[in-house]
Amino acid sequence: MSEPTRVLYVSSEIFPYLPESAISRIGRYLPQGVQERGCEIRSFMPRYGLINERRNQLHEVIRLSGMNIIINDIDRPLIIKVSSISSARMQVYFIDNEDYFYRKYVYGDEKEEFFRDNDERAVFFARGVLETVKKLRWKPDIIHCQGWISHFVPLFINKVYLDDPIFAESKIILSLYNEGLSQVFNEDTRSKVIVPGIKNRDMDILNPANGINLAKLAIQYSNGIIFGDEIVEPELKEAIDKSSLPTLNFIDTSGEISTYVNEYTQFYDKILAKK
Repeated sequence: MSEPTRVLYVSSEIFPYLPESAISRIGRYLPQGVQERGCEIRSFMPRYGLINERRNQLHEVIRLSGMNIIINDIDRPLIIKVSSISSARMQVYFIDNEDYFYRKYVYGDEKEEFFRDNDERAVFFARGVLETVKKLRWKPDIIHCQGWISHFVPLFINKVYLDDPIFAESKIILSLYNEGLSQVFNEDTRSKVIVPGIKNRDMDILNPANGINLAKLAIQYSNGIIFGDEIVEPELKEAIDKSSLPTLNFIDTSGEISTYVNEYTQFYDKILAKK
């Protein structure tokens, strides 16, 4: 009897913890549908400050918390929280840190200007997810990244965790949306990403450091692409075409869940079958 496919979801948004949107909706219902088809799933998202912990019954997982992640020469404590969506028989893990996520807004301030440290928040989120999965000793076959704050994950998997037995055989699927692309990060963004295994040349495409080039970086280190929006930014479409990666065209996820879940799981199988 074959082992079930294990799918790790690294999502920027999941409903009902954030308002319903294309990304948060699929972050909520895709893992449930995939789980109902016999796969094992784990879902992660950031613990943004506007998420009400009492209402959503978040609690800290002490055995997973307690490690520090160094970014920009500063130790940042990694706190892991969990909540259950009982109707879906699904748990959601939250990456938390007081400096990065205790804010009233998700990606920008009250003037809708992006936070200056969004690059650090994305790095912390990516590393926090991967270190937590290692602690869980759970080997994902597919790592499905959704939303710009997950875009450093493919780089870390391919450069830092390539030989780690937990991730050595993982395939990365990237859902691309037209969100976060207008961000302009700091001039020293690349230096914040560098850890053993990553060199400056691995991030050549992140010059300048902005949302478009971060998405291109994620494409560069992925194994398959899903079009999350019907029309994707032309510059990203060109990068995808040049990559020759397998792609899944846009599917309307606002309708019947079974249609797109079937399409997505078939795409997972296609990516896993490629050597």
